[in-house]
Amino acid sequence: MALLDRGLRRRPQGAPPPSEPAAERRMTVVEHLEDLRRALLVSLSAWGIASILTGIFVTRPVIHFLIVRGGVDHAYFTRPTGAFLLAVQVAIELGFVVAFPVISQQVWWFVSPGLHKHERRLVLPLFVSTVIFFAVGVAFALLSLPLFIRLLTGFAPVDLTYLPLIDDYIGFVLLLVIGYGLVFELPVAIYVLGRFGIISSRWLYQHRLAWIIGLAVAANFLTPGADPISPLLMFIPLYVFWEASTLLLKLRGR
Repeated sequence: MALLDRGLRRRPQGAPPPSEPAAERRMTVVEHLEDLRRALLVSLSAWGIASILTGIFVTRPVIHFLIVRGGVDHAYFTRPTGAFLLAVQVAIELGFVVAFPVISQQVWWFVSPGLHKHERRLVLPLFVSTVIFFAVGVAFALLSLPLFIRLLTGFAPVDLTYLPLIDDYIGFVLLLVIGYGLVFELPVAIYVLGRFGIISSRWLYQHRLAWIIGLAVAANFLTPGADPISPLLMFIPLYVFWEASTLLLKLRGR
């Protein structure tokens, strides 16, 4: 939060007046690149530290929780290194979830200097909204996990039994969790673009078909596996969020 407050206090770094020498203009670009480097460094450091801590303390409980949550009776690994590689995978992906508040804070810190003074007042509420919507998306994926597993395995004939490889199962679940966390950021993204005049509700309605196609592609990209059910279950909340966000912009006269 200290970095966020620092970002809010920074002055906008707009383009220098034409009378300024070229060297100062180049310095402004260098300052932007330095800010980007700092934001990336802090974000990657937070991700790395979170991955190490989760790998040490919570990897096994998380794997056990996901197995039980999905209603899986038994899971298997087929290589001697399977358990170790699984722990690394879980630590990295779970580390991203844990570090997401820091990553999103760095994004807003980097963006805030380019905003007007009255717009920078929105950075803190938008940062909080970004974290909340991501957490809601993660929670939604975990709550819906039994439904996903039942639907996807329900197509098997009665004489077949689902015996998942643990790395495939955990990889599927974690990608689903992260995908839903990112998908639930759509209302924030649409509101920000509309609030700053980049898009409007009229433009969104005019291009509804293109958005539907784009959201369907995004849902297919963010869901693991090749089945048609997972993308459909992700597309539905995406489209609901799109309609709700567009309606909100329209009610606010944007």
